[in-house]
Amino acid sequence: MDTTADDDGRAGSPGPGGPAGSLAAERRVAVGAAQEAGALLRSRFHDDYGVRAKDDRGDVVTELDLLAERLVVGRLRENFPGDRILSEEAGPVPAAPGARTGRTWLVDPLDGSNNVVIGLPAYAVGIALCVGEAPVLGVVHDPVTDRTWTASAGRGAYGPRGRLTGPAGRPSAAGPLLAWTQGHAVARRDPVARALKDALEARSRRVLQLWAPLLAWAMLARGDIDGFVGYRAEAIDLPAGALLAAEAGLAIRSLDGGAFHGGVGGPDTDRSFVAGRPEDLPYLLELVAEGRPTTAPTP
Repeated sequence: MDTTADDDGRAGSPGPGGPAGSLAAERRVAVGAAQEAGALLRSRFHDDYGVRAKDDRGDVVTELDLLAERLVVGRLRENFPGDRILSEEAGPVPAAPGARTGRTWLVDPLDGSNNVVIGLPAYAVGIALCVGEAPVLGVVHDPVTDRTWTASAGRGAYGPRGRLTGPAGRPSAAGPLLAWTQGHAVARRDPVARALKDALEARSRRVLQLWAPLLAWAMLARGDIDGFVGYRAEAIDLPAGALLAAEAGLAIRSLDGGAFHGGVGGPDTDRSFVAGRPEDLPYLLELVAEGRPTTAPTP
């Protein structure tokens, strides 16, 4: 039977209305792997570990990324040898020879590596299962609080306190509380990113840049923030987080208000979005429009 999370955030009793048997094994394995990786990360947070530059834009990869990745990928490969795996550091891990399931697991073993390196306890483990380009299962685990949130396509999103339903009401008169993310490839002086952030800062109560997008998606799904804006977001963590928000009843649109089709494939220019309650989207899109040029520069 499909399960949600109990009060400590771990796999527990059946979710309200949860149908039997739908991705139950996949969910159980993914939740277990994420929590096991989270325990490893939490236990090593204060240790000395290797760190190296990932690129010339300031991103890093740590020994913890690789240890957590090896654990999660190993659990998925052991249980689902016919599925393809795409992981943050290892890249594509082919399915077993001859297997053609059309399913791909996306693994972000440590979302927030830069936070960990500076001793900031804000990071997450993310796992998604996609059929084609569409996510059907998402798992986000916060090792710091040992909480887990899950979503299955068409079956809702759940966390430690039950079903997730997003923000409960309109943003305050002081403006919305928003989160922001941008992809690693976005230059520091990118004119679109700067204009968007300036516009959001001018009319928002707060704009959070957490360096761990999966935590922002979980906050939105829980209703802790009013919206989430992304510019050329990373593909590896987007499906798990976006599915969590969508199954919590949030709407996700492209920056121009059109349908959002961002996925694993395609250019990062397709992965810019605005997410929030459906009734708040016109207001959030208005804020974004103030900073969005009519024509975006060629990436």
